[in-house]
Amino acid sequence: MVQSTDMVRSTSTSMLVRGTVAVVLGIFAIVWPGITLAALVVLFAVYVFCDAFGQFYRAFASDRAGPVAGHVLLGVLDIVAGVVALAWPSITAFVLAIWIAAWAVITGVIEIGSAIASHGSGGLRLSLALLGVASVLFGVVVFAHPYAGALSLALLFGLFLLFYGVNLLVTGGQSHRDRLTGGQPTGGAAGWTGLGRHADAAGQRADRPTSNPR
Repeated sequence: MVQSTDMVRSTSTSMLVRGTVAVVLGIFAIVWPGITLAALVVLFAVYVFCDAFGQFYRAFASDRAGPVAGHVLLGVLDIVAGVVALAWPSITAFVLAIWIAAWAVITGVIEIGSAIASHGSGGLRLSLALLGVASVLFGVVVFAHPYAGALSLALLFGLFLLFYGVNLLVTGGQSHRDRLTGGQPTGGAAGWTGLGRHADAAGQRADRPTSNPR
């Protein structure tokens, strides 16, 4: 039970931190007037480095080999993607678009696999899988428009970060509330992926009358 509680705590904390960073950077990418290619590279690098920290945090808090390997792989991929983007001399918008698209697709596939291997609730696994699907779709869209330019790429990246970040915040917040209430969803809400449905079943079982032997 202690290990399960620690796992939920690490998952919710990682989601809340990563979601906050994603939303803030997504807003920057969208509203920055005339954002330059160099600035977009920095935003991308900052995000993947922060995401890598969150992935490593979750990996070391997990007790199963499958999720650990998936989160470590995602963290390493984030670091490599950020370092290459920063160190690439005279990187062009086309090269950056291809690099970000490849990172998004590979990351999404690994996230889907990690969600399947996770031992969390069904709603949590569904939410993590949806994040992976969103990442893959974002990568496919960027692959389809590699010559869009820095401004268009920044807009696409910003919208992706906003969707990704809001999903992380909602899911992480619901997971955190469920942990604090002992699995009972607060306010009757189960989150937009049904994170608290397992608690409803537990509550129904608790309400059933038990027969006391005489």
